[in-house]
Amino acid sequence: MRTNIWRQFDYVLLGATIILVIFGILMIRSATMGAIDPDLISRVPDQIRYAIIGIILIFAITAVDYRLLGGMHVWLYAAMIALLLLVVILGQTGDAGAQRWIDVGIRIQPSEIGKVLIIITLAHYLARRYEDMDRLGPVLGSMVHVAVPTALIFVQPDLGTSIVFIVIWFTLVWAAGLRMKHIMLFGLVGLMALPVIWSQMAPYQRDRITTFLSTDDEGEETYGTRYNIRQAEITIGSGGFVGKGYANGSQTQLRFLRVRHTDFIFSVIAEEFGFVGGVSVMVLIGVVIMRILRGARTAIDPLGSMICYGVAAIIFFQTVVSIGMNLGMLPVTGLTLPFVSSGGTSLLSILAGIGLAQSVIVRRRRV
Repeated sequence: MRTNIWRQFDYVLLGATIILVIFGILMIRSATMGAIDPDLISRVPDQIRYAIIGIILIFAITAVDYRLLGGMHVWLYAAMIALLLLVVILGQTGDAGAQRWIDVGIRIQPSEIGKVLIIITLAHYLARRYEDMDRLGPVLGSMVHVAVPTALIFVQPDLGTSIVFIVIWFTLVWAAGLRMKHIMLFGLVGLMALPVIWSQMAPYQRDRITTFLSTDDEGEETYGTRYNIRQAEITIGSGGFVGKGYANGSQTQLRFLRVRHTDFIFSVIAEEFGFVGGVSVMVLIGVVIMRILRGARTAIDPLGSMICYGVAAIIFFQTVVSIGMNLGMLPVTGLTLPFVSSGGTSLLSILAGIGLAQSVIVRRRRV
C-alpha cells in the first residue's frame, strides 16, 4: 500500500521558509519606501508575485519524484546550456555592463535557474559513479559537467554565480567521496589558473577585490569604490542591539545606503532591528539548512542525499558571502541573501531548491 507522501512533508522547513520570505518582502518595502524610480517602486509587488509562485512551486516540485527529475538529466542539462547561450546571443545588459538576463515576457536570469538544474544533473552523474571516486576519470568528468555552464556564466560577466557553481561542484564531489589526493591536485591547478582568471575578469570585478584587499582609505578613487562598504558598516553599527525600528533607519531612509534592497539588505535589517534582528535571520536560515541536511541523512539513495547537500550548499554559501560583504569581511560579489533580497528569479530558484529538498524528504526512509 502506497504511503501518503504528504505525511512526511517537513512543515518546519516550510514554516521557516515562509517566515523568511514574508520578512524579506517587508524589508524590501522599507528599503524602497518613498522611491520615485519605477523599478524600485515595482520591487515589492513583484517580490510578492514571485513569492506566491515560488510557494506553489515548492508543492509542485515536492509532488514530483526527484528520481524522475534525475532521469531527465540530459534534457535538463541541455535546457540549462541553451538558456545560458541565449543570454550570450540575446541577453539584456544591466548594471556595470553585465549581460545576465533574457526577456520572455518577463525578465529572467538563466544563471539562477541553472543553480537548480546543475544540482539535479550533477547529483545524477555522481550518484551513478560514487563508488568509483577513487579514480580520476569520474572526478574530471564532473568538472567538465560543471565547467561548461560556469564558463558561460563567467563571461556574462557574473563572478559571484560562477563561484556558486564551483561551490556546488565541490560540495557534491565531497559528498560523493572525493579523495584527498584529488583535492591537492585540483588545488594546485586552481592556483596555476588564478592569473588567467584574473586577466579575464571585468575591470569592476578586479576593482572590488583590490579595494577589499587595500589598506589605503585615502584618495577619491578609493573612497568611491569603498562607498557602499563604508555605508553598510555605518548602517549596521547604527542599529545597536535592538535597532531603530521598522522603516526608521536613517541611513536607509535618507538613501545613504545604496543597492539596499539587494546586495546590502542585511545592513537594512541590522539598522532597523539591530543585533537581535540580524541574528534572528541567521538562526532562521540555519534552521532551513539543518532541516535540509537532515533530509540528506535520511534520503533513500545517493541521488537524494546529494540533491539536499547541493541545495544546502547554495543557501549556506550565499548567506555567508552576503552577510560577509555587508560586514566588510568579504569582497562585494552581488550575491543575494537567500529568501530576503529583492530578485524574482533568485527567489524562485531558492524556493525551487526547497521544493527539491522536500521531494527527497517526503520519500525518505523511516528512522
